[in-house]
Amino acid sequence: MNAQSLLRRSMLVLGVGGLLVTGAYAQAPAPDPQQQDIHSDKKDIRQDKRDLASDRADRNADQRDINHDRRDLNKDRVDRNQDQRDINKDKRDLRKDDAKYGANSAQAQADRKDLRSDRVDRNKDQRDINKDKRDLTADRKDRNQDQKDINKDKRDLHKDRKDLRHDRKAK
Repeated sequence: MNAQSLLRRSMLVLGVGGLLVTGAYAQAPAPDPQQQDIHSDKKDIRQDKRDLASDRADRNADQRDINHDRRDLNKDRVDRNQDQRDINKDKRDLRKDDAKYGANSAQAQADRKDLRSDRVDRNKDQRDINKDKRDLTADRKDRNQDQKDINKDKRDLHKDRKDLRHDRKAK
């Protein structure tokens, strides 16, 4: 026997074996449609549970962001209010120094410089407040959307469990 005939015989055996396997597979009974429904319901339930867990994690992260933004907002308001008190004090000092030393005195010029720097600080704090308000609004919107997703996933999970019970009962 040479290699060529050995190769031909092995190819023939593989071909016949493949035909036998294909025929046996074709005659295998088709899976029960009810069994397929049960399988797909279980798969849907697993996916709904995953979605629900993911949405809850997102909602909780958004709530943490909201709490952080609220703290930042309160701190910025405290800073802004303190800067406004400083501005009011500098205005009083400027009026006193203008009356006592004159408008172009060194004391009056120093008060004007303090007044300018306090106004800059107050305006910066106000911009921070506005940014924190926007962040807070966006985080609340995200959290509320995540809560809606959670509620939808709960409904889906309930429907899938109901379908599974129905499919098992009909068996």
